[in-house]
Amino acid sequence: MAEITTLQPRAGSAASQALANSGRLEVVTFTLGEEEYGIDIQKVQELRGYDAVTRIANAPEFIKGVVNLRGIIVPIIDMRIRFGIGAPSYDQFTVVIVLNIGGRVMGMVVDSVSDVITLTAEQIKPAPEMGSALDTDYLIGLGTLEERMLILVDIDRLMSSEEMGLIEKLAA
Repeated sequence: MAEITTLQPRAGSAASQALANSGRLEVVTFTLGEEEYGIDIQKVQELRGYDAVTRIANAPEFIKGVVNLRGIIVPIIDMRIRFGIGAPSYDQFTVVIVLNIGGRVMGMVVDSVSDVITLTAEQIKPAPEMGSALDTDYLIGLGTLEERMLILVDIDRLMSSEEMGLIEKLAA
């Protein structure tokens, strides 16, 4: 009989602290293309509709620009471009998830936001090793909920990655 392992998120991450404290992880779910993703709700400051952004010269393509959010200049990252999931399109369902990570506010553009789900440790499985085809450094794992499968993104690690360059690397 195959052994089933449950994932323990990286030590020190908000996800690992939430699982350690309560055995549960609350995630905001969103879609990009045909896939459904989840991020730790503790990192979400607010949800907004997509508005025009001010483009910044020489910024990477996935950084759409900046917006003024109540006096704070917030960089806006298009996650479709960042993850290479087809050409982005913006409509009435497009949402900007405003994040607060390490005291830095930023927004990420997603196709739509679905809901908030609470996952138990048993519902979180390790991301499969895909070799160089897929960088799993930014994944907590895969959340399973009945017929749904969520790709759980370690948003702290993703936003503090060198290529994003938005926030200083968080202490491990």
